[in-house]
Amino acid sequence: MSSPGEGTPAGAAASVAPLGWLRGYRKEDLPRDAVAGLTAAAVVLPMAMAYASVAGLPVQAGLYAALLPPILYAVSGQSSVLSVSTTSTIAIITGSALAASVPGADPGHHVAAAATLAVLVGLVLVAAAVLRLGFLANFISEPVLAGFKAGIGAVIVLDQLPKLLGFHVHKVGFIRDVVTVARSLGETSPPTLVLSACTLALLLALARWLPRLPAALFAVAGGIAASALLGLPGRGIPTAGDIPGGLPAFVLPELGLLEHLWPAALAIALMSFTETVAASRAFAGPDQPRPVPNRELVALGLANLSGGLTGALPSGGGTSQTLVNKRAGARTQLAGLVTGLAALATMLVLAPTLSRLPQAALSSIVLVYAIGLVSPRDFRAIAAIRRTELVWALTALAGVLLLGTLKGILVAVVTSLVSLAYQASNPPVYELVRKPGTNVFRRRTEEHPEDESWPGLLIVRVEGRLFFGNTELIQDRVAELARVAAPKVLLLDCAAIFDLEYSALRMLTEAEVRIRGRGGELWLSDLNPEARRVVDRSALGRALGRERMFFDLEHAVARYRERAAKG
Repeated sequence: MSSPGEGTPAGAAASVAPLGWLRGYRKEDLPRDAVAGLTAAAVVLPMAMAYASVAGLPVQAGLYAALLPPILYAVSGQSSVLSVSTTSTIAIITGSALAASVPGADPGHHVAAAATLAVLVGLVLVAAAVLRLGFLANFISEPVLAGFKAGIGAVIVLDQLPKLLGFHVHKVGFIRDVVTVARSLGETSPPTLVLSACTLALLLALARWLPRLPAALFAVAGGIAASALLGLPGRGIPTAGDIPGGLPAFVLPELGLLEHLWPAALAIALMSFTETVAASRAFAGPDQPRPVPNRELVALGLANLSGGLTGALPSGGGTSQTLVNKRAGARTQLAGLVTGLAALATMLVLAPTLSRLPQAALSSIVLVYAIGLVSPRDFRAIAAIRRTELVWALTALAGVLLLGTLKGILVAVVTSLVSLAYQASNPPVYELVRKPGTNVFRRRTEEHPEDESWPGLLIVRVEGRLFFGNTELIQDRVAELARVAAPKVLLLDCAAIFDLEYSALRMLTEAEVRIRGRGGELWLSDLNPEARRVVDRSALGRALGRERMFFDLEHAVARYRERAAKG
């Protein structure tokens, strides 16, 4: 089966080559792409500026993340609807990394450190593509990702509250920060509180009644207008400050910071790639190929390298902005080019105006989008299906809140790997019976007491891969079923076993010897061709012979009943 985007040689070349989407571009798509790019820019630019403040950086670091990264992704990426800039997850990880590596640094040094981090993220992503590690994006499960994002959302909300209320707290950890914010409520600035409340009301009203409008853009415009007309800086409400106009300057990475920043770069690369793949897959149309993961690693790597060299935050694909791009009618990557050009126009023309933007308005935008990351609905949906996976989600949530963002990522990854190992080492093992009058075999349950079984025959199904990590557990569960049934023949249904590792073969061989020593027999059925070849080459195959390995359960049961009838 060919990979996505690789159905034909011509199709593969078009999808993988830089600007391959330009081949056969339809002129009728141009208006839709242009409108979608401008609409996405109306959402992306205010959010990127807000996320720069989350990271403790000047707002222009966010604007720069919306300039070259979307353009470079449009040139080299494969998703026609993905919108690339910075995201809330990336911003909070960046802020944590900068606070740890360059604490108390001046703004200029912070920008240089963030740019160094973005370049390092780009190098990590490109190296991962060279090593063909795109599959690693699948190793963070959805429940763990839900818990991690909820933790990120809670951290961001708490981080923005002092800015919304007009006071400052020294951050030391989530639990202690909650206590500090609660104790500082008496220092609330009434003018800042009023501005924050009005901005939040505007954002929520537009989201409720006019969801198609770019609420963040209106909030930015309203904040700038209030700042100019009401003289908010003179009332003690801080603004974004000086935003340099024109093109961003070239920023050289600070090599001395590489040693301190590489753990954060790995974390951001993993989360950026995971979010990007999730967003591009979620919003791909039915007629669009799924992006090839390793190709996306290259595109994201180039986006981060270009952004880092201009002083931008690390970047990645964002779910909310991609949704806007999709709903606005984006047909190709040209929409991303338009978004980048809109950022350029903003820097060339609107930089002095943006300098008047109140920080409280930015924090209000961040708060509204961050609250969306904390989704009780996701936790309820997980709990309704499997309580075990709810524990994994809550573990990831607790990791972020109690250990911090960077260590929280490690907790999320470890939790995903542990959950994967748990699932692999705990395969379902159960008895099969036959539905009367059919050839359907199903699990024995109290709901169907009429299902057929045969004295002296125990049919057991094991699902999954049999390997060294689960052989002991499988052996114990089968032994418990056999203890209750005391069968003459133990028939193991292998239809759901896709692989037999050496340790599992040893276990089955020893089980066959023990069963034969007690006067019973072990039979196998429904082995897939590869598993059958493995068994045939082993001592187990020689012990069973062809007469105790069957193509399916029907033949095995017929053989048993025939032998039982003969006495």
